[in-house]
Amino acid sequence: MNRNWKVACTAVALAVSASLQAAVLPEHQTNSAWFTDAQTKLTTKLQTNNQFKAKNVILFVGDGMGISTLTSARIHKGQLAGNPGEEGYLSFESFPHTALVKTYNVDAQTPDSAGTMTAMMSGLKTDVGVIGVDEDIERGDCSTVAGNEVITALELAEVKGLSTGIISTARITHATPAATYAKSADRNWEDISDMPEAALTAGCSDIADQLVNFETYLEARYTGVDVDGIDVAMGGGRRHFLPKDAAFNSPDAVSDVEGDRTDGRDLTAEWQTMYENGVYVYDQAGFDAIDTESVERVFGLFNESHMQYEADRANDIAGEPSLSEMTSKAIDVLGKNENGFFLTVESGRIDHAHHAGNAYNALNDTIEFAKAVQAAVDNTNPEETLILVTADHSHVFTIAGYPKRGNPILGKVVAVGETEPSLAADDMPYTTVGYTNGGGFRDLGDETDADAGYAFAPVTGRVDLTDVDTTSAGFHQEALVPLGSETHAGEDVGVYAMGPGAHLVTGTNEQSFLFHVMDFAADLVTTADEKVTP
Repeated sequence: MNRNWKVACTAVALAVSASLQAAVLPEHQTNSAWFTDAQTKLTTKLQTNNQFKAKNVILFVGDGMGISTLTSARIHKGQLAGNPGEEGYLSFESFPHTALVKTYNVDAQTPDSAGTMTAMMSGLKTDVGVIGVDEDIERGDCSTVAGNEVITALELAEVKGLSTGIISTARITHATPAATYAKSADRNWEDISDMPEAALTAGCSDIADQLVNFETYLEARYTGVDVDGIDVAMGGGRRHFLPKDAAFNSPDAVSDVEGDRTDGRDLTAEWQTMYENGVYVYDQAGFDAIDTESVERVFGLFNESHMQYEADRANDIAGEPSLSEMTSKAIDVLGKNENGFFLTVESGRIDHAHHAGNAYNALNDTIEFAKAVQAAVDNTNPEETLILVTADHSHVFTIAGYPKRGNPILGKVVAVGETEPSLAADDMPYTTVGYTNGGGFRDLGDETDADAGYAFAPVTGRVDLTDVDTTSAGFHQEALVPLGSETHAGEDVGVYAMGPGAHLVTGTNEQSFLFHVMDFAADLVTTADEKVTP
């Protein structure tokens, strides 16, 4: 390597490291071992390349999308197209840079989404079940929040002057999307009705309130900072924004009383009053009517709870957009900012399908997730947009047996050279994909809602699958250990990157390292520091 190049890289690395000690981030964040260790690793990787900076950053998170899920979805996608399946790729699997990230939480070998997404968004790991705070927090204790808040990449992007967006097929107040904007001692405090009296008395705010009033909360944190708030927020979770009063039900409400809020506040109305230049939508028609050329911001809540599984979306009462449609529309709105944008996109229901033990929906939602990534690639400039694709954690989902090439990934194992399913030691066939734990076998035929499986008790022992169509939408795979719900797994997950800064995505890393990649690529901390009044 050229000596001058080494000197330049070292100078940049030192500048980056110094900037992280500046005013925007609190000392407990920058002094954390998670934070400083990642900075050391970043300095090393900077010796490789330092040519470009990112105008835009898009972080895609496939919730629960472990390596076995990617492999199975890749095969399923190919087989749906009439091919053997193994030879294909999901859109992001062809990105030029790949790595692995370790997903454990500070206090847990197998993580949850609150701790993992906080790691990605802040640069340090934290405990299970808490959002936007460091490991000194005590879950469920509101009094421990103050002084332990961390600043996220989305907040830094706001301070820098970028447009910002959050998309999820889960509730927009759920752990993964919430970790981009909220500070909470408990991931379950999605609205005021979910909070204990002690937390309310202590002055903690629910997650839905923090989303709607994001601009106010962020400006209160720093002197001299003027931000314009989150420009695009789309997902599910309408119940957390509406009063517990049937008069406020949406036209497609499923429950007799849709809203959960016990404080009488209609946060959707508050948002519309606050942002007169914005559009609030709740159905497909409203989404389709959005004029991205004139609309400055969008707030979309497309379901009372989580949005539908992709396979079940056609059954939604009022209709709801796909993840790829939301991604494209968000980029159209955010891309009008000459300074650039920061966008997070979560496919939340991959995780939910796995929890329900239904591989069909997990794989189909992964395929739609890959379409959303491709939509981002097609609608951005690769020379100015960093795209990261990863998962927050994996699941106990396996690909087993010795099936022949091209055997249906959702089918029973048929060995090489054979035409009939292989039999286990109990003289019964078994499927290629399955779960280590969970509710186990269900044969619900064409049912496209994976959550329908929860209506039945966990199945213990093996089931004769001879006459069962295991490729149907409503089939739930067998599970070894019977539980009410399948669990996360603790192994590493993949990360795929393209665009400025993508060269840093190599090797095996702590999950918190991804924040530092995004920060380096887009100069989030450095630029934010320049705008904060000492």
